[in-house]
Amino acid sequence: MIEPPQPISVALRIPGLWSHPRELLERMPEGCQLTPETLTLPGGEKIVFGAVPADEQFAGIFRTSCRRMPTEEEQKIVDGYQVNVLLSGPGGSLESARTMLEAGAAIVKAGGGGVFNDNSGLAFGGELWLQITEDGSTDAVSFAFVNIIRGQTDVWTMGFHVLGMRDIVMKRADVEMGGYDIVEVIRYLARGDKPIDDGHIIADLDGPRFQCIAEDGEVRTVGSPMYNPFGRLRLVSMRDIADNN
Repeated sequence: MIEPPQPISVALRIPGLWSHPRELLERMPEGCQLTPETLTLPGGEKIVFGAVPADEQFAGIFRTSCRRMPTEEEQKIVDGYQVNVLLSGPGGSLESARTMLEAGAAIVKAGGGGVFNDNSGLAFGGELWLQITEDGSTDAVSFAFVNIIRGQTDVWTMGFHVLGMRDIVMKRADVEMGGYDIVEVIRYLARGDKPIDDGHIIADLDGPRFQCIAEDGEVRTVGSPMYNPFGRLRLVSMRDIADNN
């Protein structure tokens, strides 16, 4: 695995209706300990804890960032939330990502309406987050932390640094007209059976399809939780390479 030039920090926000810190403390699941600065999980992992009051923007951002529609009860919690719990912990591997899934799940079990991930801009209703955490597979982890963004000409991922990997960039035409599923690429990379890096060739039953070209991380995200210090891999179709030669 490539070593990043800076530590990876995973940042989660969990909105809730707690009117007093005591209410949150009383509802914490068994085995979890909470102080004003730290959430300690049953396995002993320590996550940085904080809380901020509600603002006028977050509920709307949460709703438009959900991969699946939250339940009616979860939407009521998010729309009327009084406190946003902030969790921050180290990332950069599947193990650390699973730890942050568990940390978010602990606050959901204590009354949180859902989880917003600052690293990818994805949001999940609490029930779905608990299902993902219980699953814990590489497919589930990538579903929780890796977003897919569609631009005018490219399709790319955001959030792969949480798992310790480069993000992926593809031409939109290769996905929509070429029939190459970027979701399958995400799943393949997340499993980590055969690491892919600069210069690698990706093939399918029809033969070689793409060559991987390493790039720096998305410059527009520098300084934000969305920045991937591992960089990106651009998947260039072998057809385009042949046409340019």
